[in-house]
Amino acid sequence: QVQLVESGGGLVQAGDSLRLSCTASGRTGSSYAVGWFRQAPGKEREFVVAISWSGSNTYYADSVKGRFTISRDNAKNTVFLQMNSLIPEDTAVYYCAAREGSSSTYERTYKYWGQGTQVTVSS
Repeated sequence: QVQLVESGGGLVQAGDSLRLSCTASGRTGSSYAVGWFRQAPGKEREFVVAISWSGSNTYYADSVKGRFTISRDNAKNTVFLQMNSLIPEDTAVYYCAAREGSSSTYERTYKYWGQGTQVTVSS
């Protein structure tokens, strides 16, 4: 089992930045790809970004390209999501998820999920 904990969310103004962290514990010896997903009020959860175990492959939703950057520090079992130029449409609960093998943009392929962290962007 792998446990994931997100942190770093909060209330910011449009144009501000936030950095989210996703820290894994438990059975972290395997190679896990990590994805970030978000769910806004009244909407379905959607893909944001994913990163492979090595960090060499990343995938971004069109809505965040150029503004968000994903990275990871495997020595610390942590994945980071740097979010710049935030807009009100980025308001959502952000979840990190992990899966063995290659990264994926499909949430149903992820086995482990964190509890989520709220990001609120005011206009």
